[in-house]
Amino acid sequence: MSDPIHSTHPAVIKRLKRAEGHLRGVIGMIEDGRPCLELAQQLHAVEKAIAEAKKTLIRDHLDHCLAEAAEGLPEVQKRSIAEFKTITKYL
Repeated sequence: MSDPIHSTHPAVIKRLKRAEGHLRGVIGMIEDGRPCLELAQQLHAVEKAIAEAKKTLIRDHLDHCLAEAAEGLPEVQKRSIAEFKTITKYL
């Protein structure tokens, strides 16, 4: 199924492009022989940026898909889906 661009996609793209530039900077730091502590700190920042982009993308996808799946369901099932959507924010 081909989805239209979700509302968060532009923000995810922006975050990933920023992480991409940051990663290039880290590569340059390695080539310049910068201390390992600095490299580890910068790599950690890149990892966090990518992880946040992934979480945003997955949460948005879940929200979108679950909203479609809930259409026409009885209220008790809609509440269960709403609860599931809420709890995924803690992942």
